[in-house]
Amino acid sequence: MPQSKAAIATPDAPAAIGPYSQAIRAGDMLFTSGQIPIDPATGEFVAGGIVEQTTQVLKNLQAVLAHAGLDLSHVVKTTVFLRSMADFAAMNVVYAEFLAPAGSIPPARSTVQVAALPKDALVEIEFIAKDPA
Repeated sequence: MPQSKAAIATPDAPAAIGPYSQAIRAGDMLFTSGQIPIDPATGEFVAGGIVEQTTQVLKNLQAVLAHAGLDLSHVVKTTVFLRSMADFAAMNVVYAEFLAPAGSIPPARSTVQVAALPKDALVEIEFIAKDPA
């Protein structure tokens, strides 16, 4: 029986810190796990606040997409988890640079405030992407 899903794993993004995959490809869809602001080269959180953390999270997600042969233009839905909605505006500026450059169609998005995130991160983001092939 053919495999209906395949795990995606790249050393260019932080390794899973639990029993989950960095992403799962199911047919022409890719579902990423949430990424937090860990620098895969050091295994440590990036220094700084919400801007630096959001930047690292999105770089980590780009690496997962690239390993699956996709890029940010393939993202159709995102979910953003913030420790504080006070960080929304600053996160949104960075998010727009990555996912809503001029002339593009930004993905659908949900943003929620949560009580806590793994390792006390300020932000966690997950993607759903569609392979046009």
